[in-house]
Amino acid sequence: MAVYTRIPGSVAVITLTNPPVNALSSTVRKAISQTVSRAGADSEVKAVVLCGDNRMFCAGADIREFSGTMSGPALVPLIDEIEGGEKPVVAAIEGVALGGGLELALGCHYRIAHSEARVGLPEVTLGLLPAAGGTQRLPRLTGIPAALELITTGRHVSAPEALKLGIVDKVTDGNVREVAVEFARSIAGHPLGPRRVSSWPVHCPPDLGRLLEEALTRIRQSSRGAMAPVACVQALRAAATLSFTQGMEMEKALMATLFNSGQARALQYLHFAQRAVGKWSMPSGACWHNTKPRPFHKAGVIGLGTMGKGIAVSLIRAGISVIAVEMGEKQLEVGRKAVNAMVERNGRKLGKAPALALIDFTLNLQDLCDADLVIEAVFEDMNLKKQIFRELSSVCRPSALLCSNTSGLDIDEIASVTCRPELVVGTHFFAPAHVMKLLEVVRGSRTSPVTVATAMQLGKQLDKIGVLVGNCSGFVGNRMLRPYTEQAYFLLEEGARPEQVDQVVEEFGFAMGIFKMSDLSGLDVGWRVRKELGLTGLILPSGAAPRIRSGHRYSPLPDILCEKGRFGQKSGWGWYLYDKPGGRVATPDPWLETFLEEYRNIHGIRARRIDPQEILERCLYSLINEGFCILEEGIAAMPEDIDAIYVFGYSWPRHRGGPMFYASMVGLPRVLEKLEHYHQAHPDVPQLEPSGLLRKLVASGSPPIQQWGQVIKKHRSHL
Repeated sequence: MAVYTRIPGSVAVITLTNPPVNALSSTVRKAISQTVSRAGADSEVKAVVLCGDNRMFCAGADIREFSGTMSGPALVPLIDEIEGGEKPVVAAIEGVALGGGLELALGCHYRIAHSEARVGLPEVTLGLLPAAGGTQRLPRLTGIPAALELITTGRHVSAPEALKLGIVDKVTDGNVREVAVEFARSIAGHPLGPRRVSSWPVHCPPDLGRLLEEALTRIRQSSRGAMAPVACVQALRAAATLSFTQGMEMEKALMATLFNSGQARALQYLHFAQRAVGKWSMPSGACWHNTKPRPFHKAGVIGLGTMGKGIAVSLIRAGISVIAVEMGEKQLEVGRKAVNAMVERNGRKLGKAPALALIDFTLNLQDLCDADLVIEAVFEDMNLKKQIFRELSSVCRPSALLCSNTSGLDIDEIASVTCRPELVVGTHFFAPAHVMKLLEVVRGSRTSPVTVATAMQLGKQLDKIGVLVGNCSGFVGNRMLRPYTEQAYFLLEEGARPEQVDQVVEEFGFAMGIFKMSDLSGLDVGWRVRKELGLTGLILPSGAAPRIRSGHRYSPLPDILCEKGRFGQKSGWGWYLYDKPGGRVATPDPWLETFLEEYRNIHGIRARRIDPQEILERCLYSLINEGFCILEEGIAAMPEDIDAIYVFGYSWPRHRGGPMFYASMVGLPRVLEKLEHYHQAHPDVPQLEPSGLLRKLVASGSPPIQQWGQVIKKHRSHL
């Protein structure tokens, strides 16, 4: 609703009231229209202040309305009514003015913001564009270059920056509502023509055409197939080259194309999925999210390699004291310099003094005796991890949580050497840990509810998206990655080239192809894990290697490359060739082409032309099929968990919503049909055999993804 209040001195205050963020629901829009008309008709009122309740202006549209029939007054004519009125309207912005909330403020004649407020037009992150005049009014205030950056990225802007850009007219540290009321009194009766933003010209740079074309080229490359950023540029071109009325028509037409698109549905699904994973439940269905976490103020980090450094910086950034432990003096000193440099860079970026006082470095595990939780971040060696946890069990206080940053080792086995298995949990960070948003929280069979709650709270405090998963080899993300990469190896055996496979998945929307990513990560990382698990093949005297293991197809290609010292970027060659060790530019390697031909000859494989569609389907559908198996087994509680993991941890293209959502968009019957086809062609690849849950969903009529939970519960009850 919108509350109407008369203030002495002929000022009316309209207060948006729709907690928690005063979203512009149909009820709120109707109330704004009624109160604005009331203020216009009240002869005692000379000026109006528009503000929000609970120190919050407005966070924009009510996204829940997007999936149904829109009712109530439309926002565009409402904003036009405010801007075209004869009485000045002052927007008093606290908290945030985002999306439709900022567009509403842009229709006001003046804008006053609290110094801690933020404004922005984030519609692009939902697969849309600002369609209530945002693409037409904002560039009239900021100019085209700034509007391009803000609208195509959806970036939030602080009040001081908004003042510099011309988005707001005044910033205050005081009570914004009171300041706005006094200001409204002072400008009552002033002419409003110059204050109507729609009448302003758009200030364009002389090289407008080149600027827009370069922006389009850059955005097409960075958005990797997303439609909304491109549509935003087209709307801004209209703002710069057409009248305001014509520009609004173009904005409307572009929005109509985006609104019902699959990409918009995917991004809006992801918006709600991100919130759903925070309301975590155990995969068995028992809801534990009301369990209170333990407070924690001091954390230990063991190991200052790539992961440990990032984890330490994340903790410091969240204001948590850290004791960082290394095993050798040299490693400790290298780690100290790296962490301090990262903390100092972060401080400069935020304009704050670096929080170096929050971290201590030591060689002694005994110094972790008063830590509230400890995160082990050594490399993936089960014996080493068990040795560390055995020592931590006796060193740490009895209530301390013991966390492992393992990417796939058995949490129960790690916990078995401690005297407190209920306090052991997996906290799988993603590299670089101080940048990546995902945290896989892995529950062992004896992990307690309070331990899970505390690990999930740790994720929130570190500004990460924590997703609770069960304990199995590879957990969710890396377990699903395995069949995806194995299919890529099989495709090479059958006639594809690394650059061909990578091109297909990059055109789908991944930032980096399978083989480029492998080279970046280092082929030796997976090789070391496979050797520890006894999964590497021995080269036979003929130069061949076994391709069948336990009756299943197995590709020794990555093992052979590692045996030849081809570890990827770090060695200067892997699946691709690099100009030097550590180089970043990948070029196809003629040696690899010759090697693959010889490999096929040894194994009697006739190379064939492989269609891009087959590459995409075999790689993606095998990954998706593993996701269904994970849901079937209860390793993940719901499809949203898997999709959040893949979008925020594995660079799955956001505009495709995640692998499980993508399967629902493609159509479950088609996914099932294709998996059956490829499994028939490759019966020795078990990952291509459709999961029982997928078959059950198709037999149940392929319900929308939001209804999968009902089928999953029934399916699990029969396992």
